[in-house]
Amino acid sequence: MSEPLAFDDAWDAGDMGCGDLVVRLRMKLKAMPGRVLRVRATDLGAPSDLPSFCRMTGDTLVAHDPAAHLYWIRAKG
Repeated sequence: MSEPLAFDDAWDAGDMGCGDLVVRLRMKLKAMPGRVLRVRATDLGAPSDLPSFCRMTGDTLVAHDPAAHLYWIRAKG
């Protein structure tokens, strides 16, 4: 990724698996409507789980940096 993206808060989920990851992520996003959360998630399922999560919840996956395991997600307003 050539330019760093702006974000309002950051969360390192580490290698947390899908179940725990999406439950905690949902709580964090609900607390920050319209704002961007940068998530670091290294679980092997995260590259497919997080975009699917966003499609189901209405949150927006703004960007993904696969090399750094980073995801920028805008909470629905």
